[in-house]
Amino acid sequence: MVSLIPDEEVFVIRESARLDDLGEPVGSEASREAVRCVVCPGSTSDLGAERPNGVRIAYTLHFPKTYKGDLRGCSVEVRSKVFGVVGDPMRTADAATPGPWNMAVEVARADG
Repeated sequence: MVSLIPDEEVFVIRESARLDDLGEPVGSEASREAVRCVVCPGSTSDLGAERPNGVRIAYTLHFPKTYKGDLRGCSVEVRSKVFGVVGDPMRTADAATPGPWNMAVEVARADG
């Protein structure tokens, strides 16, 4: 089926702790997973009470229903730049989303 909404490839980056022989953390390893998402610009509203820590939303990514991963604490590479996932994104019920995407994920980056 051809979609009229263009999607693009992004990379979900997960950090996992590396452990030594005694089970103590000695660093971390990053894994990258390619996912096709709809990439939309972030909110254009000024910073306010809803974002007290000064986080600006760079993009809102719409993940497909076929994606089953948890995104809390992950980063996402979009257009060659890495952004942090905001919060713990939740999926919308399939019955409420007739299209192929059911999870809106806000990503942000703090420069400076």
